[in-house]
Amino acid sequence: MELDIEVQEILRHLAQMGMAFGLALPIALNREHSQEGAGLRTFPLVAIASCAFMLVGMSVYEGSDAEARVMYGIITGMGFIGGGSVFKNENGTSGTATAAGIWLTGAIGLAVAYRRYEVAIVLSVVGFLIFQFSGFLKRAARD
Repeated sequence: MELDIEVQEILRHLAQMGMAFGLALPIALNREHSQEGAGLRTFPLVAIASCAFMLVGMSVYEGSDAEARVMYGIITGMGFIGGGSVFKNENGTSGTATAAGIWLTGAIGLAVAYRRYEVAIVLSVVGFLIFQFSGFLKRAARD
């Protein structure tokens, strides 16, 4: 009986990490297609890693303040990874959207870990739509 509960938890965690991967995929495909910095490898890895770190933290710390510190660490880490994609040169700054996208996919992973699927789905859809259509809108606004 106890083994069945462990197997169920393992399957649920695998499903959650798969969901985090799947929800990051549209953003990753868009970035890969437009050849804008991070892409098909980075975004899904960020989402599943964030989800996995939080799932482990939730299992180990079970609602304590330490669990919140795990989340804060993930949020900070995603900012650090995203910061590596920002470049400043004489023409301005580039990579800020990629950095924000990395942070967003980290949030998708966290939302999935906490079974807040509605939040994860909204983040995925909005992130994809912004990346898909913002280039067009930016060009239109400049002209």
